[in-house]
Amino acid sequence: MADSSRSRARELVLQGLYAIEVGENSSEDVFADIIDEGDLDGRTREFAHALFEQVRGNRQWSDQAITELAHNWKLERIAVVDRIILSMAMTELKVMPEVPVKVVLNEAIELAKLFSTAESSAFINGILDAFVKNLPETRGV
Repeated sequence: MADSSRSRARELVLQGLYAIEVGENSSEDVFADIIDEGDLDGRTREFAHALFEQVRGNRQWSDQAITELAHNWKLERIAVVDRIILSMAMTELKVMPEVPVKVVLNEAIELAKLFSTAESSAFINGILDAFVKNLPETRGV
């Protein structure tokens, strides 16, 4: 997947968030161990750090949004990786308007194909499509 430096950054952010979710590591340790070791250039590292912190800071909001959009699914039934990918994409769409919607959606689907099950990319695409329909018109698609 890592065709671009931002794609690589998103992979590392996913890995870092997953490490926090399933482990007992602090966010500072995870960021240092995973993202700092990812050989990113300065601007891409800043992007990764911003995304990492924004996803962590918007966790309650994104969990609520996922719950509302994932009809007939309880949040705890959604695979951890899938939930993190959804949180990353929703947060990026919400707080990083400079990134085109189509790019965010494609990157999320590619992360799902790379790190989750065969069915996950369709599930994530469906949830994100519903989420995008509720975005302000200024975001565009």
